[in-house]
Amino acid sequence: MSQDTLPELPAGAFTRQDEGDDLAFYAPPRLVTHIDEAAVAALSARYRDLLPPGACILDIMSSWVSHLPADVTYGDVVCHGMNARELAANRQADRWFVQDLNRNPMLPLDHGAFDAALCCVGVQYLQHPIDVFADVRRVLRPDAPFIVSFSNRCFPTKAVAIWRALDAAGHAALIDLYLTRAGFKAITIETLVDGRRSDPLTLVIGRA
Repeated sequence: MSQDTLPELPAGAFTRQDEGDDLAFYAPPRLVTHIDEAAVAALSARYRDLLPPGACILDIMSSWVSHLPADVTYGDVVCHGMNARELAANRQADRWFVQDLNRNPMLPLDHGAFDAALCCVGVQYLQHPIDVFADVRRVLRPDAPFIVSFSNRCFPTKAVAIWRALDAAGHAALIDLYLTRAGFKAITIETLVDGRRSDPLTLVIGRA
C-alpha cells in the first residue's frame, strides 16, 4: 500500500514493534477465543441478524471459531488465517487457507463469490489494509456486507503503530477510513458491547 493512499496518517503508521516473521509468530496454535463469552454471544446474535441462512461467507483473519450462530445453516464458509491447526479445528469452515496478508494481500478467491465477509478482532495487524479491504470487496457480491469487529485486546507487538496510538473511537474512525478508501459504501458503526461488564465490542460495516 502506498503511503499516498492514506496521506493524512503519519509516516510509520503501519510499522510494528515486532517486524519478525508473522507465520513464525502465529505458528503455535492458540485454541482460545480473543473476546469473552458475553462479547462472543453478542457478535453471534448480530451475525444472525445480518447473515441470512444459505449465505456464502468469507471469514478473514479467522481461527478455530468463526462465532457464527451454531443453529443456522450457511452456504460455503471459507476461512483464512495464519495457523493450519487452528483453521482445521474450525467446525464452521467448509474450506480454509493460510496466507500472510501483510506479504500478499491478494486473496486466492473468485470475483463476486461471497454474500458477506467477516474480520473479527484482527484488523489491527494489517500493514496494507486498503489493499486487503479492496480485495475483499472484489470477492463480494454487490451490496454484500463486510463486518469488521474490534475489541480492546491484541498482541501489542504485532499491532500497527497507528492502532496503538488511538482509542476506541479512533479505531472505529480508522476502519471507516479503510473501508471508504477501499470503495465500500453505506458505512455504519455499532457499539455492540459497551465494555462495562465484559469485553467491549464495536462493529464497523461497509457495503460492497
